[in-house]
Amino acid sequence: MESQYGIKSSRSSSKKQMKRTSNILKQISSPTLFLAEALESVNFWVLLDGQRWHFARKEINFTLGCLTLETYKEIGVYRSAMCENRSMDESADETISQGGMDVRPVTPSQGEANALKTLYDVVISPVSHLIKGDGLVIVPDGPAFLIPYAALVDQNSRYLSETLRIRLAPSLTSLRLLAECSSERHSTSGALLVGNPWVETVRVKGKKIKQLPGAEDEVKMIGQILHIEPLTGKNASKDEVLSRLNSVSLVHIAAHGRAETGEILLSPNLGSCQRPKEKDFLLTMADVLNAKLNAKLVVLSCCHSGRGKIQAEGVVGIARAFLGAGARSVIASLWAINDAATLEFMRHFYESLMTGQSASNSLHQAMKWMRESEKFCAVKDWASFVLIGDDVSLNFDE
Repeated sequence: MESQYGIKSSRSSSKKQMKRTSNILKQISSPTLFLAEALESVNFWVLLDGQRWHFARKEINFTLGCLTLETYKEIGVYRSAMCENRSMDESADETISQGGMDVRPVTPSQGEANALKTLYDVVISPVSHLIKGDGLVIVPDGPAFLIPYAALVDQNSRYLSETLRIRLAPSLTSLRLLAECSSERHSTSGALLVGNPWVETVRVKGKKIKQLPGAEDEVKMIGQILHIEPLTGKNASKDEVLSRLNSVSLVHIAAHGRAETGEILLSPNLGSCQRPKEKDFLLTMADVLNAKLNAKLVVLSCCHSGRGKIQAEGVVGIARAFLGAGARSVIASLWAINDAATLEFMRHFYESLMTGQSASNSLHQAMKWMRESEKFCAVKDWASFVLIGDDVSLNFDE
């Protein structure tokens, strides 16, 4: 990100760096929560008004990773759903990649408290009295990046997203870089919509990949809202997508994603052999980083687009690669959701975005509509998508 934004890394003392970060965060109106897991505890730092810091600690006798796995299991994200498998790995919906290793989800023991409430008690309750207003920026460390914060349930049985617009950031440094970046740095017009790339000749681990007609319906619906023709089928080739990535303000991709990293499968490039190689169709993190994006918002409607290898600054995967390449904000998915639910979620998200509302508020409104609907009120249908990075607004009239 420092390279993309032309900002040199500071090598000043820790005290000076902290002062500089605090000065930058004065521009952020929402409370900012940094949380990190230590040995048998979770540590919290809360920034208020860009100046006041508060520290808290919660003792635990389990890991956040295990508790998150229990939560995923409880809300049913591994159960069969009427949805296309947008994962390149057919078994990916049964595991969560943790530190490069597949960990099987465990079932909560009988009598154990509801996992969503337990998770709220662990990661929000210790500092809930400090969080004022209707927005919250969370900077999660390591496996805490995979927590479905929007669905956490408080003592009054309310979801966290009922009262707060939530967005994530990989680090305080990334927030500083976004705050320092000029508003003229990013494109103000144009959109790239990609759905259901043609993958009939593609083989992954020797297996044939299925087409995604639901993903095509999704981008066509969005195209009608935005009055933009999407790239689908053979037109959604890797070369064509890369050629357009750096010239638009909005990118939306609905395609297969790799469970381990979230990397995206596109249509093979023209001229590829009958059995194309991965370099001809797989949009990798390296490809994205080399693209030098100018997009304000990237929406990744792919299985596992929010996943990746867990490192010091959270989850390093395709969503982080888009941020590193210059995108100001990214919406990614923590798990696969019902095709019909995805379509309705995106419909309401883009209808709000079209009116000039911010990405966080549009996401908030889409979740609210889904929760209040009769058909899509289940947590697994509305809590998958997370906003990472800045909170942007788009002007589609430009």
